Amino acid sequence: MSSIKERLEALGLTLPKAAAPVANYVPFVRTGNLVVISGQVCFGAHGAIAAEHKGKVGGGVSAEAGKAAARLCALNVLAQLEAAVGDLDHAVVQCVRLGGFINAAPGFSAVAGVMNGASDLMVELLGDRGRHARSTVGVAELPLDAAVEVEAMFEVR
Repeated sequence: MSSIKERLEALGLTLPKAAAPVANYVPFVRTGNLVVISGQVCFGAHGAIAAEHKGKVGGGVSAEAGKAAARLCALNVLAQLEAAVGDLDHAVVQCVRLGGFINAAPGFSAVAGVMNGASDLMVELLGDRGRHARSTVGVAELPLDAAVEVEAMFEVR
């Protein structure tokens, strides 16, 4: 079995630097064998949100761009997880849950398809350990006008 880093490389991806919190919260909390990751927005490789990932999905942001934004959120989740536990290959037992928040235009109800960007990446990188429970909701606004935000919970060693 290849490592998570090797799978990332094969997909042309790298984990970004874990983003620092921008308010009065911590990016993750570890309690026992669980790590809860605070919501991560769709920061790209340079630590900024690209114009195509700002705004409302189903409005100025296409569903495809929203799905790509969710994928970026998942990368940022994994960056926080790595900051929490170190070696992802040895520490991660299971992705327990993902929660997705989609900055949705009025009437846009295809939020589950957008969130698949994050869910699919977890399974691509973690295999069966990436299969998770999930909630996805459309919301009126997100921080920094991000199109998507994803939170997570992992079981770890």
